[in-house]
Amino acid sequence: MSDSNNSELMDLTFKSIIDALPCYIMIQDQDYKILFANQKLKSDFGDDIISLSCYSVLKGSHHQCNVCPVRKTFKDKKVHIIEETIHLSDGTVIEMIAYSAPLFDAVGNVRACIKLLVNVGTIKDTHRELVTLGQSIALLSHDIKNILEGLQGGAYVVEEGIKDADTELSGRGWDIVKKNITEITGITQNILYSAKERKPKMKIISPVEVARQTGQLFAEKASSMGIQLLLQLNPKVPRVSLDPTGISRMLGNLLWNSLQACHTNTEKSKHIVYVRVDYYDYNHFMYEVEDNAYGMDTQIRKNLFKEFFSSKGDSGTGLGLMVVERIIRNHQGKIEVLTKPGKGSLFRIIFRLDNKKLDLN
Repeated sequence: MSDSNNSELMDLTFKSIIDALPCYIMIQDQDYKILFANQKLKSDFGDDIISLSCYSVLKGSHHQCNVCPVRKTFKDKKVHIIEETIHLSDGTVIEMIAYSAPLFDAVGNVRACIKLLVNVGTIKDTHRELVTLGQSIALLSHDIKNILEGLQGGAYVVEEGIKDADTELSGRGWDIVKKNITEITGITQNILYSAKERKPKMKIISPVEVARQTGQLFAEKASSMGIQLLLQLNPKVPRVSLDPTGISRMLGNLLWNSLQACHTNTEKSKHIVYVRVDYYDYNHFMYEVEDNAYGMDTQIRKNLFKEFFSSKGDSGTGLGLMVVERIIRNHQGKIEVLTKPGKGSLFRIIFRLDNKKLDLN
C-alpha cells in the first residue's frame, strides 16, 4: 500500500474515532468561530454550525460567555477546565465539563483551540439524589417516629373501643389513625419526589377537576383549623396534558403551607385560603394558592425554593416547596410568588395550554 493510501486510511481512522467519542469536540479560531465539529456535536446542533460562534451554538446567545476556557487558552497558551451549561435546541439544559487546549503553529503561536465537552449532568444528578435522600431521612426521622407513635396510639384506642363495644371511642381512635396515615403519606410522597427525578406520567385531564379533588381533601382539615377554604375554579379552562399525581402533590403542598401559615398567624381573627384555576393569557392557564397570613420578608422569599430551607424552624423540613419547584420544572411551567409582610402570600403556577383556541367570555 502506498504512503498516500496509508495517509488517507489514517485520516479516516482518526475521524471515525473522533466521531465515535460520546462527547462534543470542536476546534475554534480566535473569534470563537467553529472550524471543525465532530459528528456528535453536529447531530445535536445541526450540520450548519461550521463558521458560527461557539456561544451562539451552545448557548443561543449573541454575546461571549463571561467565563470562557478558550479565551484563557488563547491568552496564556495553557489547558483550562471549567464547568458550564449548554442549551439544546429543545430547551434542555445540560451540565458539562469543558476542556480547552491550544493548537500551535510551527513557531509556537496559538493558531486555534480544541474544546472538548463532557456531559456530567447525569453523574451530578445521581449524587444530588443520594445526598437529598440521606438528608431527607435524617430530617424526617423525628417526624416519622411521632407519626408511628400516633398510629400506635390510635390503633390502641380503636381496639379498646371494639373490646368495650364503644363505637364512639372506636371512631375517635380511627380519626387519629386516619390523620397519621395522611401525614405519613404526604411525607413519603415528598421524599420520593425530592430524592429522585421522576418523569411525569402525562394524561389528558381537567386542571379544574384536579384542583377540586385536592381542595376537597383539605376541606375538613381547614375547617378543623378554623380557616375558610374557597375554591374559585373557571370551568371553561380546557383539558390539557398533565401528570395528575404530580399536580395534586404540588397543589397539596402549597395548600398545606398556606393552611399552616394561617394557623400560626394569631394576629388575625379570620383566615381565608383561596385555590384558583383560570386563564393566564391566550396561551397559558394558571393555578393560584393564596392566603391572608403573615406573608414573607425578602430573605425568606429569596431562599424559598432552596433545598431543605424552611421558615418554620424545627417543625419544617423544607421538602414541600422543593417538590413544588421540581414538579413545575418537569412540566416546563413557571411559578410566581407575590407576598407582603402582614398581608399574605400568593403562589401562581403558569402552564401552557395544549389548545390555543380559547373562550375567554
